[in-house]
Amino acid sequence: MAETTRHPEPRYGNRPTMKDVAARAGVGLKTVSRVVNSEPGVTPDTERRVQEAIDALGFRRNDSARVLRKGRTASIGLVLEDLADPFYGPLSRAVEEVARAHGALLINGSSAEDPEREQELVLALCARRVDGLIVIPAGDDHRYLEPEIKAGIATVFVDRPAGRIEADMVLSDSFGGAREGVAHLIAHGHRRIGFIGDQPRIHTATERLRGYHTAMTDAGITVEDSWVSLGSTESERVRPAAETMLSGPEPVTALFAGNNRVTVTAVRVLAGRDRPVALVGFDDIELADLLGITVISQDAAAVGRTAAEHLFRRLDGADHAPARVELPTRLIPRGSGELRPA
Repeated sequence: MAETTRHPEPRYGNRPTMKDVAARAGVGLKTVSRVVNSEPGVTPDTERRVQEAIDALGFRRNDSARVLRKGRTASIGLVLEDLADPFYGPLSRAVEEVARAHGALLINGSSAEDPEREQELVLALCARRVDGLIVIPAGDDHRYLEPEIKAGIATVFVDRPAGRIEADMVLSDSFGGAREGVAHLIAHGHRRIGFIGDQPRIHTATERLRGYHTAMTDAGITVEDSWVSLGSTESERVRPAAETMLSGPEPVTALFAGNNRVTVTAVRVLAGRDRPVALVGFDDIELADLLGITVISQDAAAVGRTAAEHLFRRLDGADHAPARVELPTRLIPRGSGELRPA
């Protein structure tokens, strides 16, 4: 007797269609379409039968056809620098809440601070016909987006301006926040203040450095080259930079950290020192309230919400010139920035 080989039913790839629903409910395809799209013209009894068929089959509407008919995907893209950065958590969540309120799906990805990866990701989202984009730029040349914007993809840049194109942007006041934080250290008696920041090609890093220099100049303090260090925010780079500033016959008595990652490393460096050193960080960090870390706080959720609301206004037809929105920062004194020089 010949052995019959049994082939298991495929687990994937057999999604139920509207034809399947129509056959199970005993109605026409147009009737199913009306129920699925919440259109009038279906009796309650028929709608109930169709809905029971949908539930039994596990049918899900294919929005691709709706895209072709309506020209809108009800989706937006969000391109972040680093999904692991705590600053982007509340920003992304706020964007998603606004998108959901508008019945849109949010698709996000990380550029990893790589301009080529940013461009690749942005254009991949455009190819999938998202209606709009919110971009935290990694690069400084965004002319590749001009054809997409002209084709109708609304775009808002966040945290940093677009490069070499005119576009909507939502920023925090990096210059004003850094100026306030350094002035706060000066008001507590410090004259030798170190600044450790991000890569000099990054807009926020240069703006915060500018705020540092302005506060020092306003106080009549000449900044020494050894007090400033820009570069990677990885601990391997920040730790020796901080230790160098804190050593020698005339060490700095205070540090201004240019972002949350720098602040975390600075806290670890200062924790092992006998001599008290003041610290103010740009961006809040987890447990900063318990650790007593004075920070310049930017409202990441407000940045995300403002950018998303602006994007949907564009999608609804707003046709004004590209806008620049700059949100204020807030100094939160918790103790570390109020230490006086030893």
